[in-house]
Amino acid sequence: MTPPYTACVLQPRYPITTPRLTLRPFTPDDLDAVNSYESRPDVTRYLYWEPRDRDTSRTFLDKKITRTALRDEGDALDLAVTLRDTGHLIGSALLMWTSKEHRQGEIGYILHPDHHGHGYAPEAAREMLRLGFADLRLHRITGRLDARNTASARVLEKLRMRREATLIENEFVKGEWVSEAVYAILDREWAP
Repeated sequence: MTPPYTACVLQPRYPITTPRLTLRPFTPDDLDAVNSYESRPDVTRYLYWEPRDRDTSRTFLDKKITRTALRDEGDALDLAVTLRDTGHLIGSALLMWTSKEHRQGEIGYILHPDHHGHGYAPEAAREMLRLGFADLRLHRITGRLDARNTASARVLEKLRMRREATLIENEFVKGEWVSEAVYAILDREWAP
């Protein structure tokens, strides 16, 4: 039997470091780096939004800057992913607290294409899983993606997340019906 869950607040100590990365809160100075990937059609192809101009990136960056703690269901950590050796911002990593009652969360990540293929996405996402399981004591964490996004699916599979469902044409996005893949991992399956 699982012990009763006492909801907690997750306020990580920043910066968070991994072997090659630093995860930290976004700052207003990150606008150029964020817009450099948010403005690219190849980055937004499988996302809900179109490429962003500088002003739109600024609006969303303002929101990201405030997302540094998980205090309640619906909150998100939205962290800048930077290279440890240079401090260069290469993307973002996300942990959302989706259900307090059911101890559920969701992870996400976006990397500038110049940094694809180096294992940075799994490294950053692995840290988000650690925060969710070890610090917030979640029971289950999911990753949801456009089913055509095979590169992102490989990242989740590297994290030992299992593909639990493919929801066929479940959403109408950017003028077309798209299918969604759902991956998940349980706390007892996760190993740091």
